[in-house]
Amino acid sequence: MAKRTHYCGEIGEPLVGHEVCLCGWTQTIRDHGGVIFLDLRDRSGVVQIVCNPEVSDDVHRAGESLRSEYVIAVRGAVRIRSEDTVNPALPTGTVEVLATWLEILNRSDTPPFSLDEDDVSDAVRLKYRYLDIRRPAMMRNLLFRHKVNETIRGFLNERGFVEVETPILTRSTPEGARDFLVPSRLNPGTFYALPQSPQLFKQLLMAAGLDRYYQIVRCFRDEDLRADRQPEFTQLDLELSFIDESDIMDVIETLLVRLFRETLGREIKTPFPRISYDEAMLKYGTDCPDTRFGLELTDVSHLFRETGVNVFRKAIAEGGIVKAINVKQGHELSRKELDELTQLAGRFGAKGMAWIKVEGSEWLSPIVKFFSKEEKSGLREAVEMEDGDLVLFGADHAKVVNDSLSQVRLAVGERMGLIDSDRLNFLWITEFPLLKYDANDQRYVAVHHPFTAPILEDLDLLEENPERVRSRAYDVVLNGIEIGGGSIRIHDCELQERMFEALSISREEAHKKFSFLLEAFRYGAPPHGGIALGLDRLVMLMLGGKTIREVIAFPKTQRGACLVTSAPAEVEVMQLTELGLRLEVSQKKK
Repeated sequence: MAKRTHYCGEIGEPLVGHEVCLCGWTQTIRDHGGVIFLDLRDRSGVVQIVCNPEVSDDVHRAGESLRSEYVIAVRGAVRIRSEDTVNPALPTGTVEVLATWLEILNRSDTPPFSLDEDDVSDAVRLKYRYLDIRRPAMMRNLLFRHKVNETIRGFLNERGFVEVETPILTRSTPEGARDFLVPSRLNPGTFYALPQSPQLFKQLLMAAGLDRYYQIVRCFRDEDLRADRQPEFTQLDLELSFIDESDIMDVIETLLVRLFRETLGREIKTPFPRISYDEAMLKYGTDCPDTRFGLELTDVSHLFRETGVNVFRKAIAEGGIVKAINVKQGHELSRKELDELTQLAGRFGAKGMAWIKVEGSEWLSPIVKFFSKEEKSGLREAVEMEDGDLVLFGADHAKVVNDSLSQVRLAVGERMGLIDSDRLNFLWITEFPLLKYDANDQRYVAVHHPFTAPILEDLDLLEENPERVRSRAYDVVLNGIEIGGGSIRIHDCELQERMFEALSISREEAHKKFSFLLEAFRYGAPPHGGIALGLDRLVMLMLGGKTIREVIAFPKTQRGACLVTSAPAEVEVMQLTELGLRLEVSQKKK
């Protein structure tokens, strides 16, 4: 076999007159009056090959036997295409290679789907992923992701970060999701856990004096799946010593500026806006708001404590809230669309959704007759009501109102064309609650993880009023999607033990699970903090995708299955015996 000299996508006018040797897959074959034209594809692109019997009978005969996806090597001279055969859709469309030698390296069965089709089911694409990746769109995604990784590493290396790999087989620790467990053959009855993140190891690296660490790392969480979630995923993990929140935010902003500039040729503005968690929940009902458009939520609970609207009054009396969204020019939404928005709110717990349309000086709504004059005046001022406006209301417990209205806000923004898909709106969300109460477990749990530092001025509230304690945590959000989160960590042993107590983790349990971390703190751990960016999600957003499966080489289905390898799968009884395991219940295959 002749050695390849160029990739297909590199063939252009500067190579005219040069002999090249190319290798790849036949994409299409066309016989035009005895001359065979074929498109040869490799990871870089496609170029046209000409098999002319007047140049070589052997090449022409080989060309006649070719079928789609045959693997070939071809040698010949690059020449300019005739003017009437130029293909402006291809980067190589002005040139072609006149073949003087061609070798079939491997034949192919007929593929289960055409690689130039877009309308192929996800199940088929995932089962034959190695074929799907040959498609130009998927190949571009993976090559783009490689460029992203390359840019990240270059940026961090220049700034004194050190790349360190941390263990994949570790111990189970509470980090918010179920662990994947791995039984140990050498230590019967014990289990490793696959890491949900390198959290504890990167803190140990700070205690070790490494100062600036990074890793592009695989993480594992056994949780329900969706478009932007996989059981195994990749994150860019950073940890730094002797810093505060602003230092970490500056590193991430500068990295993202470089990343978008070098991979997409786009400029993004810094510094990113910063808003507190409380402000985000008040204005948008979510801690990852899309700020490319307005339609902010307004809390109007104070106006309706004694209202004649029973739903409003009851919600407030039971400790809930009433919020409103003023949809400017919302009179364009039909009654059918309002019903659909009400159904959307219902999917997030709302029992209904009241509304008012303003036409001239008249308010149109079944609930208006229950409003007092003062309530009308207060509402008009609070949400700045004008002719043509549509005001939507949510009344319930705060979580229900925020969850439902935040989704309604997004849906209205999309229906009314308010969202500019070309905009890149980054922002930081800061001062998250440190703890939240879990009614099922009847105890407080960490909003982020147990190693997040509280804001010092709130520290006195930790034992008496833990839900009011703010944390030194921060998330970075792009167009309404969280792309990363982190915090300043606890580095003091006594404060870490207080945190465990607030989480109802006994001293015995804390020392059993985290003795190595607590001990490390006793040997002079520096102040430190870090962040992790979801790399799959970030690349998806950069490419304008809708699911992270499009930027992962071999993703899982929504049931966590790998269709290429048929994993997970049953194992031999002998393998279980070696591990000291026995299946109690044999479930039927689905």
